[in-house]
Amino acid sequence: MNNRIQQIIVVGGGSAGWLTAAILAAEYKTNHGDNSIAISLIESSTVSPIGVGEGTWPSMRATLEKIGLSETDFIRQCDASFKQGSRFSNWKIVDNHAYFHPFTFPVGIEQFDLAPYWLPHSQQISWADAVTPQGHLSRHNLAPKQISTAEYAYVANYGYHLDAGKFTELLRQHCVNTLGVKHLIGHIDKVNQDEDGDIRSVTTREQGEVEGDLFIDCSGFNALLIGQHFDIPFISQKQFLFNDTALAVHVPYQQPQDPIASHTLSTAQSSGWIWDIGLSSRRGVGYTFSSAHTRIEDAEQQLRQYIQPAMGDKAASSAEIRKIAIQPGYRQKFWHRNCVAVGMAAGFIEPLEASALVMVELSAQMICEQLPQSRPAMDSVAKRFNEKFTGRWQQIIEFLKLHYTLSQRSDSDYWHDHRDKSTNPDSLNELLNLWQSNLPSKYDITHTDALFPAASYQYVLYGMGYMPDHPLRKKRIDKLNQAEKLFNQNMQQSKQLLAALPSNRELLNKIKQLGLPKI
Repeated sequence: MNNRIQQIIVVGGGSAGWLTAAILAAEYKTNHGDNSIAISLIESSTVSPIGVGEGTWPSMRATLEKIGLSETDFIRQCDASFKQGSRFSNWKIVDNHAYFHPFTFPVGIEQFDLAPYWLPHSQQISWADAVTPQGHLSRHNLAPKQISTAEYAYVANYGYHLDAGKFTELLRQHCVNTLGVKHLIGHIDKVNQDEDGDIRSVTTREQGEVEGDLFIDCSGFNALLIGQHFDIPFISQKQFLFNDTALAVHVPYQQPQDPIASHTLSTAQSSGWIWDIGLSSRRGVGYTFSSAHTRIEDAEQQLRQYIQPAMGDKAASSAEIRKIAIQPGYRQKFWHRNCVAVGMAAGFIEPLEASALVMVELSAQMICEQLPQSRPAMDSVAKRFNEKFTGRWQQIIEFLKLHYTLSQRSDSDYWHDHRDKSTNPDSLNELLNLWQSNLPSKYDITHTDALFPAASYQYVLYGMGYMPDHPLRKKRIDKLNQAEKLFNQNMQQSKQLLAALPSNRELLNKIKQLGLPKI
């Protein structure tokens, strides 16, 4: 193998493969002399991508801007809409409870924690509404910006809902036509290994042998390179998070100008939860559940009952439902020798909190920033990469499990089993024990570059009504006036934004007609 890394091969299309290729190509698109790195993507002629993940984090804005995509084109071509957070309905009890996890940090977080000053008023106003405008905006289906706001800029922080198939196609076109990625259609029949154990090449039916210096496995659950070739163990996490099946369906709007939700709606069911995502032209709805706790026929009936008010009995009963198998877990290692697993080849837990695409973004970004010039240093980079992403997967599991273990639902074995503390990661039980007497703080989340900061834990904990007996300490009384000013500041800002911002539907219609201003 040539010591200098000159050829990167991405194996697998879909959103993970093409997004990874785009991030790498945008980084290495120098095209002069020995400094250039060529990016090729091999897409199977027989394997279709899963194509379900329709939610992103705000990080996607910076990613799209970095790879050179226009936000206007992205919205127009991907049926995209704006997402300002997630609303959780019926997670605490069976009926009439909901809370919001916004994409905005609590007001005044740089100064001090407002939670002790909110607690006496927790029966009058939710934590999210007290410290951020986004819950107010989302309840009214408002957009996070105005038509005069530049591309990727915002008034309220936002990510996207998108059509995964259309997003993949846009990325493919952009990679090939603009970023210089070589697109190869080929079904891989064989992985060829050097004497030292590195992958030398892959043999495809249509393209023959394709050589590379670094191979990125984006082949989904098949894990063609990291799993099938290198046999890196897959570590199941089903002991913590039980969901192993999803049913997905497209739901049309009843009227062309129906409101578009500004958040992902996650509604708890007897053996899982239903996601509901509003795109420009339709809704994407699905039920993720545990097959150990319910029959697929019963899960399908619950999903059809959910969509019946929007579609009517006849359409709901005949709607085409797609079944997707989920393997909750991650690889023991993600970077082994000259192969890196990204996307579902690396791991997947479940759709809650929509972490799949951000893990692709973070993986590709670290590869870009840490990729050595030659092979000898690669193993050291791989070690750091594996440590970083093992920690990230562990925090995802910890944070997702938090949503379940706090539930007071008692309508099924599913919720009873989730509330059993023996099914929690040890790290989560330690935090829950701490939070029985202490308010959650930034010091509790010890992960470096935490995916979910302390503020996210606060939104879930306080949203689910998990509150310790924590009266105001004397030393904090001095900040009472400052806290009241911050609460009032948030309420004033909320009122101003409610009056100024258009609806999600209104802004998306204007973007399709006029476009957003360039930065």
